[in-house]
Amino acid sequence: MRVVLQRVKEASVSIEGKINGEITPGILVLLGIEEADTKEDIEWLCNKICNLRIFNDIKGVMNLSLQDVKGEVLVISQFTLHANTKKGNRPSYIKAARPETAIPLYSEFIQKLSLQLGKPVATGIFGAHMDVALINDGPVTIIIDSKNKE
Repeated sequence: MRVVLQRVKEASVSIEGKINGEITPGILVLLGIEEADTKEDIEWLCNKICNLRIFNDIKGVMNLSLQDVKGEVLVISQFTLHANTKKGNRPSYIKAARPETAIPLYSEFIQKLSLQLGKPVATGIFGAHMDVALINDGPVTIIIDSKNKE
């Protein structure tokens, strides 16, 4: 699994002009799922997201986690995070999971994250054309790949 995390003041996702999910301060998670992903990737990534210290403490130092600040989360599925641009100018998405693999993992990821945070997680709709709006706070943007645990 590959995610792009954006610390936000607010974020929302609209589908066909209607807001499907919105949050106030927290993290926007763009989630890419590949065929090789498993429940272990979900477990590791959810723990990382909940405990990553990317929120400012009273001294202005990034020292607080999502859980510490009781932040909210908006999760958007984004298969294009697995784009391969090695050859030519048209990206290949061969590593991105097919819907029959991705949808159950996407649902489980949301469920696990919600359980760990102790509150609902806002979402888009898997496979839908979505309009995402956000106010990036910082800006703080972090990329994490469960297959490359640096």
